[in-house]
Amino acid sequence: MIEPKNIVIIRTDRIGDVVLSLPMIDILKKNFPESRITFALRQYTKVLIDGNPAVNEVIVLHEKNKIISFWRNLSILRLKNFHSAILVSPTFKTALLLFLTGIKYRVGTGYRWYSLLFNMRIFEHRKYGDKHELQLNVNLLKAFGINEIVKESDVHFNIHIDENSKQKVDGILKSLNINVNNPIIIIHPGSGGSSINLPFSKMKELAGLLAQVLAYNILLTGSAEEKKLCEEMITNKNTYNLAGLFDLKELIALIDRSELMIANSTGPIHIAAALVKHVIGFYPKIASCSQNRWGPFTVNKNIFSPAIDCSNCSREQCENLNCMNSIDIQQVFSSIQKALLK
Repeated sequence: MIEPKNIVIIRTDRIGDVVLSLPMIDILKKNFPESRITFALRQYTKVLIDGNPAVNEVIVLHEKNKIISFWRNLSILRLKNFHSAILVSPTFKTALLLFLTGIKYRVGTGYRWYSLLFNMRIFEHRKYGDKHELQLNVNLLKAFGINEIVKESDVHFNIHIDENSKQKVDGILKSLNINVNNPIIIIHPGSGGSSINLPFSKMKELAGLLAQVLAYNILLTGSAEEKKLCEEMITNKNTYNLAGLFDLKELIALIDRSELMIANSTGPIHIAAALVKHVIGFYPKIASCSQNRWGPFTVNKNIFSPAIDCSNCSREQCENLNCMNSIDIQQVFSSIQKALLK
């Protein structure tokens, strides 16, 4: 068995992807307590790893126009003298980058045409959706003799809540005359486009029901580009549009203040699950983006998929049949009421 002494985990994609890679850190540290662990990622996801007690160093990869810079990052990684590396979600460019660093042990998938650039290959397909993304990430550790089945009831993400961000969030809520003593439900209606969303009209219907019946602050979150989308969802005086007001660090602090989050398949729902908040999610039946592969990894959840009975579902079929529209909002609302009573 190879014992990684100075190891780097590299994950260069989006928020949810990084969150679902975080449990790898604790598992590595548990099995190799003397190892030095570095996590390399993009600038905009860096806050997800900040404050993690098991991480010795964080490398923010250099980018130009949101594209990972090749030669600069190659120089940085070479200087670190890593013993081992895990490329969690590879591209040809990042795999070649890793190969040229000269790192002795390079872990990656065995099913890409460029997998010969890895010398420790794990042969598991991800596209079939038969395993969760988090478990597939952890399975890469089999290269070091670690065979661990992660349970939703016992998983550790170690996302740190920044105190300054907590104070800023409270200040913004107060400036908008939002009673900070009232419990909070967050609705995050947008997504990164990797999946198929609950129709906007249904999300708006749900927001209206919550605002009418529950004595909660209903906070709508999203990017600055989603501000208009969120504004169209406001149907009641205790519903507030906060889209574009928070950076990721502040959004994490806001989620930590909440009781429950409602979202499509998107990064913030994974943050909420990691912070042990109850989550309500909407997922299609397409294998590559179903709840089985990308659902929030927590026991505190209610996940809704199309009521239509279909097989071999594809994105085109799901969109043409408007499958997500078959989700019953009254059923969703009832599940939220039950969750809030726990």
